[in-house]
Amino acid sequence: MLESVIRYCHFLGIFVLFAVLVAEHLLIKRRLTAEEIHRLARLDALYGVSAVVVLLAGLGLWFWVGKPAAFYSANPVFHAKLTLFVIVAALSVFPTVFFLKHRRTTRESVPVPPIILIAIRLEMLLLLIIPLLAVLMARGVGLG
Repeated sequence: MLESVIRYCHFLGIFVLFAVLVAEHLLIKRRLTAEEIHRLARLDALYGVSAVVVLLAGLGLWFWVGKPAAFYSANPVFHAKLTLFVIVAALSVFPTVFFLKHRRTTRESVPVPPIILIAIRLEMLLLLIIPLLAVLMARGVGLG
């Protein structure tokens, strides 16, 4: 039962993470008002919480419940999946820093650097690849 709960938390975290990222993408513009930045900063905080849930549940599945850790550790597809997750996390730093820096702005509007939109779009693209890698891994692709 514990494995099911952890797996459910992992999936729920993934769904929330992607949904929030799509919402950020839909809400971001070339210029943002203080209210829009505040809204995006709150969404980005939820994105961070969901990423932590995904990470912790994933570590639980890897080391604590389910298949032995060696099943995952020896699989290059799993390593590719982890690498993409780390790249997504690194890309998320750009929007997070921007939203935190400007969340208390008193200016009428703030210009959004193009790198913010690029980072969000790259995150979405890479997140679309991770489930494919998970399916391949579950099918044994990458094991000897």
